[in-house]
Amino acid sequence: MKLQSIQLALFFLLVGLNVMAVNKTEKIKVNGSCDMCKKRIEKAATSLDGIETAQWDPETKDLSISYDDQKISAQQIQTAIAMTGHDTGLFSANDKRYAELPGCCRYERDDNRKVNSHALMEIQRSLKSKANKEECVHDKGPNSGSCCEQK
Repeated sequence: MKLQSIQLALFFLLVGLNVMAVNKTEKIKVNGSCDMCKKRIEKAATSLDGIETAQWDPETKDLSISYDDQKISAQQIQTAIAMTGHDTGLFSANDKRYAELPGCCRYERDDNRKVNSHALMEIQRSLKSKANKEECVHDKGPNSGSCCEQK
């Protein structure tokens, strides 16, 4: 009887731990300049599964996010934002996406910015079901990768 009580207590403890979401809160630098940028950046973040809140401050360029790190990573969040045309601390939007931003949304870009095209492609594939369209995010350079040629 005592063994059953202990097993039952352990069962409820484990179930309770699995039900509780592991929320993480952090700030990410995201380039942008206006209220249109704010809407676009926040929408890109909140459209992802696992994002609880997203608030971008145009003055500080900080995106404050709260998310379930069991469902999504900060890298995936930053990649999704970069896909909308906004450079983040980890990733830069490709030049085509940046050029598609309205004039008021264009910001001064760092010439030494980093582009992780394969990470962008991985996230894009994971978001494919939400967007229902696939488009290569690589810059069309000599090292563009095989996924560009598979179209």
